[in-house]
Amino acid sequence: MSPPGRPSASERTHLIRACELAERGRGHVSPNPAVGAVVLRGDQVVGEGWHDGPGLAHAEPVAIAAAGDAVRGATLICTLEPCSHTGRTGPCTQAIIDAGIARVVVGALDPLERTRGEGVRVLEAAGIEVAVADGEDAARAREAASAFLTWAATGRPEVILKMAASLDGRVATRTGNTRWISGPEARSLVHRWRAESDAVAVGIGTAVADDPMLTARDVEVPEGRGALRVVLDPHARLPLTSALVGSAGEVPLLVIAGPDADSSRVDALRATGAEVDLTAADHGPEYLAQAMDALGRREVQSVLVEGGPTVAGALLEADLVDVLAWVVAPIVIGGDGAPMAARGHGADAIADAPRIRSPRVERLGDDVLVMGRLRPIAGEG
Repeated sequence: MSPPGRPSASERTHLIRACELAERGRGHVSPNPAVGAVVLRGDQVVGEGWHDGPGLAHAEPVAIAAAGDAVRGATLICTLEPCSHTGRTGPCTQAIIDAGIARVVVGALDPLERTRGEGVRVLEAAGIEVAVADGEDAARAREAASAFLTWAATGRPEVILKMAASLDGRVATRTGNTRWISGPEARSLVHRWRAESDAVAVGIGTAVADDPMLTARDVEVPEGRGALRVVLDPHARLPLTSALVGSAGEVPLLVIAGPDADSSRVDALRATGAEVDLTAADHGPEYLAQAMDALGRREVQSVLVEGGPTVAGALLEADLVDVLAWVVAPIVIGGDGAPMAARGHGADAIADAPRIRSPRVERLGDDVLVMGRLRPIAGEG
């Protein structure tokens, strides 16, 4: 008999499978969380499901439907606490109750459920046995829904800062040449990250120097799910002739300007089809925090920030980076005038420097990716 308060060894194994299923919805589901679910009868999997987009069935009803008649009396394993409210679809708790599920294993609790009726409480009130994961199992489940959990707990998106630098930490030559520091494998991965993110952001320095499009290329993007392109531009300096502005009518563009931005520049940007949000601060941590708040109000749950050095340094100093993805290329640029990857004041002591927790290291062609969390997922114990 499985213990009522926590998952059994078998259920823990199938929770890993549910987390893998949740990943299939990454980039498709915002503003909903990515969720995976498995239905067990004994130790046999009789149904699987994942959420694949707003308005579509949630993972739990999909897995229940896949199980068919075998669902009654079975165990449902889901990565996130089932919802108890009616949104675009009905409450998952009611679907679980109606299906005759006997036991539910929850990977991670949903902070929004604290004010919506509490999915676990609703299930227990219906006589269903509930076990909630802890430790590494809970951490894995929280990672599957990290962007949603961060946004739900803080009102801000999960910030992923991506940088590419040489072995000596340079992001350009002294003449300003940047193409290409990283190789094709690393650039391909960045396009995949763009496709999976709600927004892609750069600072005005990068927008002017590189004139990027910030779109995901050579990767499948679900219809209507392209990332919002964002320029952190306190003084509304983005050129009207830029590639970003020129495509604003086809691909959404948001410029986040400050209180001192020239109103005529703001009006001109808006006339091109770009959106402009105004913050109360025009520099420093306050401006960046308010920019993230502005994205959160738009239900942006994840933002991929692609440098440059000024924005990277400022975000790190403001402690606004959740995940750091650092690509190291096997080259040495050198030169006193070559810009470093992160500007700003920097750490006064090594102990105060931002440090990746349990970094993941992998080869990308000739490059090396070092990636991991600088901050725990919001609300994590």
